[in-house]
Amino acid sequence: MIIAPSLLAANYARFRDEARRVQRARADWLHVDIMDGHFVPNLTFGPGIVAMLKRCTRLPLDVHLMCSRPETLLQPFREAGAWGLTVHVELDGKVPSLLWKIRSLGARVGLAVNPPTPISAVKPFLKLVDLVLVMTVNPGFGGQSFIEETVPKIQQVARWRRESGHDFRIQVDGGINYQTVRECAAAGADAIVSGTTLFRSRNLKAAVAKMRRIAEEAAAGAVATSRPAAEAAPDGALSAAG
Repeated sequence: MIIAPSLLAANYARFRDEARRVQRARADWLHVDIMDGHFVPNLTFGPGIVAMLKRCTRLPLDVHLMCSRPETLLQPFREAGAWGLTVHVELDGKVPSLLWKIRSLGARVGLAVNPPTPISAVKPFLKLVDLVLVMTVNPGFGGQSFIEETVPKIQQVARWRRESGHDFRIQVDGGINYQTVRECAAAGADAIVSGTTLFRSRNLKAAVAKMRRIAEEAAAGAVATSRPAAEAAPDGALSAAG
Protein backbone atom coordinates (compact mmCIF):
# COMPACT_ATOMS: atom_id res chain seq x y z
CA MET A 1 0.00 0.00 0.00
CA ILE A 2 1.51 3.31 -1.14
CA ILE A 3 1.01 6.39 1.04
CA ALA A 4 1.75 9.69 -0.71
CA PRO A 5 1.30 12.90 1.30
CA SER A 6 0.23 15.79 -0.93
CA LEU A 7 2.45 18.86 -0.94
CA LEU A 8 -0.63 20.99 -1.61
CA ALA A 9 -1.44 20.80 2.13
CA ALA A 10 2.10 21.49 3.34
CA ASN A 11 3.46 24.69 4.87
CA TYR A 12 4.44 26.71 1.78
CA ALA A 13 7.01 28.71 3.73
CA ARG A 14 8.88 25.54 4.70
CA PHE A 15 8.83 23.24 1.66
CA ARG A 16 12.34 21.88 2.27
CA ASP A 17 11.54 20.98 5.87
CA GLU A 18 8.15 19.55 4.91
CA ALA A 19 9.70 17.30 2.25
CA ARG A 20 12.24 16.01 4.73
CA ARG A 21 9.50 15.48 7.30
CA VAL A 22 7.56 13.33 4.82
CA GLN A 23 10.65 11.22 4.23
CA ARG A 24 11.26 10.78 7.96
CA ALA A 25 7.61 9.78 8.34
CA ARG A 26 8.31 6.79 6.06
CA ALA A 27 5.83 7.77 3.39
CA ASP A 28 6.38 6.11 0.03
CA TRP A 29 5.99 9.00 -2.43
CA LEU A 30 5.61 12.77 -2.27
CA HIS A 31 2.63 13.88 -4.36
CA VAL A 32 2.99 17.22 -6.16
CA ASP A 33 -0.08 18.84 -7.75
CA ILE A 34 0.66 21.12 -10.69
CA MET A 35 -2.20 23.47 -11.63
CA ASP A 36 -2.15 25.96 -14.50
CA GLY A 37 -5.09 28.23 -13.64
CA HIS A 38 -6.85 27.09 -16.81
CA PHE A 39 -7.57 23.37 -16.65
CA VAL A 40 -8.45 24.00 -13.00
CA PRO A 41 -9.17 27.37 -11.31
CA ASN A 42 -5.96 27.49 -9.31
CA LEU A 43 -2.24 28.03 -9.89
CA THR A 44 0.44 26.13 -7.99
CA PHE A 45 4.00 24.96 -8.60
CA GLY A 46 6.50 24.98 -11.44
CA PRO A 47 9.51 22.80 -12.30
CA GLY A 48 11.68 24.86 -9.97
CA ILE A 49 9.80 23.60 -6.93
CA VAL A 50 10.19 20.00 -8.11
CA ALA A 51 13.94 20.56 -8.64
CA MET A 52 14.23 21.91 -5.09
CA LEU A 53 12.30 18.95 -3.68
CA LYS A 54 14.54 16.55 -5.59
CA ARG A 55 17.56 18.00 -3.83
CA CYS A 56 16.16 17.52 -0.34
CA THR A 57 14.34 14.17 -0.41
CA ARG A 58 15.01 10.68 -1.72
CA LEU A 59 11.29 9.99 -2.08
CA PRO A 60 9.86 9.50 -5.59
CA LEU A 61 8.18 12.71 -6.73
CA ASP A 62 4.69 11.85 -7.98
CA VAL A 63 3.76 14.79 -10.22
CA HIS A 64 0.11 15.28 -11.21
CA LEU A 65 -0.35 17.72 -14.08
CA MET A 66 -3.76 19.39 -13.95
CA CYS A 67 -2.93 21.43 -17.02
CA SER A 68 -4.46 22.16 -20.40
CA ARG A 69 -1.15 21.88 -22.27
CA PRO A 70 0.93 19.29 -20.42
CA GLU A 71 2.83 18.51 -23.62
CA THR A 72 4.89 21.66 -22.98
CA LEU A 73 5.60 20.64 -19.38
CA LEU A 74 6.48 16.96 -19.47
CA GLN A 75 10.16 17.35 -20.28
CA PRO A 76 10.80 20.30 -17.92
CA PHE A 77 9.23 18.46 -14.99
CA ARG A 78 11.02 15.23 -15.82
CA GLU A 79 14.34 17.05 -16.02
CA ALA A 80 13.54 18.76 -12.72
CA GLY A 81 13.25 15.36 -11.04
CA ALA A 82 9.70 14.08 -11.47
CA TRP A 83 9.64 10.30 -11.04
CA GLY A 84 6.08 9.91 -12.22
CA LEU A 85 3.95 12.12 -14.46
CA THR A 86 0.16 11.92 -14.52
CA VAL A 87 -2.03 13.62 -17.12
CA HIS A 88 -5.80 13.77 -17.53
CA VAL A 89 -8.03 11.62 -19.71
CA GLU A 90 -10.20 14.72 -20.22
CA LEU A 91 -7.57 15.95 -22.69
CA ASP A 92 -9.18 13.53 -25.15
CA GLY A 93 -7.25 13.31 -28.43
CA LYS A 94 -3.98 14.35 -26.80
CA VAL A 95 -3.92 11.39 -24.44
CA PRO A 96 -2.14 8.76 -26.61
CA SER A 97 0.74 11.08 -27.52
CA LEU A 98 1.05 12.32 -23.93
CA LEU A 99 1.31 8.79 -22.55
CA TRP A 100 3.87 7.90 -25.21
CA LYS A 101 5.92 11.01 -24.41
CA ILE A 102 5.94 10.27 -20.68
CA ARG A 103 7.12 6.72 -21.37
CA SER A 104 9.82 7.98 -23.74
CA LEU A 105 11.13 10.26 -20.99
CA GLY A 106 11.57 7.26 -18.70
CA ALA A 107 8.96 8.37 -16.16
CA ARG A 108 6.18 6.32 -14.63
CA VAL A 109 3.01 6.88 -16.67
CA GLY A 110 -0.18 8.03 -14.95
CA LEU A 111 -3.67 8.80 -16.22
CA ALA A 112 -6.22 10.69 -14.10
CA VAL A 113 -10.00 10.88 -14.37
CA ASN A 114 -12.21 13.57 -12.82
CA PRO A 115 -15.46 12.78 -10.94
CA PRO A 116 -17.85 13.89 -13.73
CA THR A 117 -16.05 11.88 -16.43
CA PRO A 118 -17.29 8.34 -17.17
CA ILE A 119 -14.74 5.80 -15.99
CA SER A 120 -15.03 4.08 -19.38
CA ALA A 121 -12.85 6.89 -20.76
CA VAL A 122 -9.73 5.34 -19.20
CA LYS A 123 -10.34 1.76 -20.33
CA PRO A 124 -8.69 2.04 -23.78
CA PHE A 125 -5.45 3.17 -22.14
CA LEU A 126 -5.07 0.65 -19.32
CA LYS A 127 -2.33 -1.33 -21.07
CA LEU A 128 -0.32 1.87 -21.57
CA VAL A 129 -0.19 3.14 -17.98
CA ASP A 130 1.48 2.37 -14.68
CA LEU A 131 -1.16 4.17 -12.63
CA VAL A 132 -4.81 5.22 -12.87
CA LEU A 133 -5.69 8.16 -10.64
CA VAL A 134 -9.38 8.27 -9.72
CA MET A 135 -10.00 11.80 -8.47
CA THR A 136 -12.32 11.65 -5.47
CA VAL A 137 -12.95 15.41 -5.49
CA ASN A 138 -13.19 17.90 -8.33
CA PRO A 139 -9.58 19.03 -8.81
CA GLY A 140 -8.36 22.51 -8.09
CA PHE A 141 -8.24 23.00 -4.33
CA GLY A 142 -7.22 21.02 -1.27
CA GLY A 143 -9.42 20.34 1.74
CA GLN A 144 -12.55 19.34 -0.19
CA SER A 145 -15.04 16.71 0.92
CA PHE A 146 -14.82 13.20 -0.50
CA ILE A 147 -17.32 12.40 -3.28
CA GLU A 148 -18.90 9.04 -2.42
CA GLU A 149 -20.06 8.50 -6.00
CA THR A 150 -16.44 7.94 -7.05
CA VAL A 151 -16.16 4.65 -5.15
CA PRO A 152 -17.86 2.57 -7.89
CA LYS A 153 -15.28 3.98 -10.33
CA ILE A 154 -12.48 2.58 -8.18
CA GLN A 155 -14.26 -0.78 -8.07
CA GLN A 156 -14.65 -0.81 -11.85
CA VAL A 157 -10.99 -0.06 -12.50
CA ALA A 158 -10.04 -2.78 -10.01
CA ARG A 159 -12.26 -5.25 -11.91
CA TRP A 160 -10.61 -4.32 -15.20
CA ARG A 161 -7.21 -4.80 -13.61
CA ARG A 162 -8.11 -8.29 -12.39
CA GLU A 163 -9.69 -9.29 -15.69
CA SER A 164 -6.94 -7.93 -17.94
CA GLY A 165 -3.94 -8.90 -15.86
CA HIS A 166 -2.40 -5.47 -16.48
CA ASP A 167 -0.09 -4.37 -13.68
CA PHE A 168 -0.97 -0.79 -12.74
CA ARG A 169 -1.70 0.94 -9.46
CA ILE A 170 -5.03 2.53 -8.63
CA GLN A 171 -4.51 5.88 -6.95
CA VAL A 172 -7.06 8.07 -5.18
CA ASP A 173 -6.77 11.74 -4.33
CA GLY A 174 -9.20 14.13 -2.65
CA GLY A 175 -10.87 14.14 0.74
CA ILE A 176 -8.85 11.14 1.91
CA ASN A 177 -8.95 10.74 5.69
CA TYR A 178 -9.00 7.77 8.07
CA GLN A 179 -12.61 6.98 7.18
CA THR A 180 -12.58 7.44 3.42
CA VAL A 181 -9.27 5.63 2.96
CA ARG A 182 -11.01 2.51 4.27
CA GLU A 183 -13.66 2.74 1.53
CA CYS A 184 -11.11 3.37 -1.20
CA ALA A 185 -8.78 0.54 -0.20
CA ALA A 186 -11.66 -1.89 0.11
CA ALA A 187 -12.74 -0.87 -3.41
CA GLY A 188 -9.27 -1.64 -4.80
CA ALA A 189 -7.12 1.49 -4.43
CA ASP A 190 -3.50 0.79 -3.54
CA ALA A 191 -1.90 4.25 -3.83
CA ILE A 192 -3.32 6.78 -1.40
CA VAL A 193 -2.84 10.54 -1.68
CA SER A 194 -3.76 12.52 1.41
CA GLY A 195 -3.00 16.13 2.17
CA THR A 196 -4.89 17.81 4.98
CA THR A 197 -5.28 14.75 7.21
CA LEU A 198 -1.57 13.92 7.12
CA PHE A 199 0.07 17.35 7.12
CA ARG A 200 -2.15 18.69 9.89
CA SER A 201 -1.24 15.81 12.18
CA ARG A 202 1.15 16.66 14.99
CA ASN A 203 2.98 13.41 14.43
CA LEU A 204 3.24 12.82 10.68
CA LYS A 205 5.03 9.50 11.07
CA ALA A 206 2.23 8.13 13.25
CA ALA A 207 -0.39 9.51 10.85
CA VAL A 208 1.24 7.81 7.84
CA ALA A 209 1.48 4.54 9.74
CA LYS A 210 -2.15 4.76 10.82
CA MET A 211 -3.39 5.48 7.31
CA ARG A 212 -1.31 2.61 5.91
CA ARG A 213 -2.61 0.20 8.55
CA ILE A 214 -6.26 1.13 7.95
CA ALA A 215 -5.85 0.84 4.17
CA GLU A 216 -4.06 -2.51 4.34
CA GLU A 217 -6.64 -3.95 6.73
CA ALA A 218 -9.49 -2.77 4.48
CA ALA A 219 -7.83 -4.24 1.39
CA ALA A 220 -7.18 -7.55 3.12
CA GLY A 221 -10.76 -7.68 4.37
CA ALA A 222 -12.11 -7.06 0.88
CA VAL A 223 -9.99 -9.89 -0.53
CA ALA A 224 -11.15 -12.28 2.18
CA THR A 225 -14.79 -11.36 1.60
CA SER A 226 -14.50 -11.93 -2.14
CA ARG A 227 -13.04 -15.45 -1.87
CA PRO A 228 -15.23 -18.36 -2.93
CA ALA A 229 -16.82 -20.14 0.03
CA ALA A 230 -14.82 -23.30 -0.57
CA GLU A 231 -11.54 -21.38 -0.58
CA ALA A 232 -12.41 -19.37 2.51
CA ALA A 233 -13.66 -22.35 4.57
CA PRO A 234 -11.25 -23.73 7.21
CA ASP A 235 -9.66 -27.14 6.62
CA GLY A 236 -12.18 -29.88 7.14
CA ALA A 237 -15.13 -27.51 7.29
CA LEU A 238 -16.70 -28.76 4.07
CA SER A 239 -16.35 -32.43 4.89
CA ALA A 240 -17.72 -31.85 8.36
CA ALA A 241 -20.70 -30.06 6.91
CA GLY A 242 -21.26 -32.94 4.53
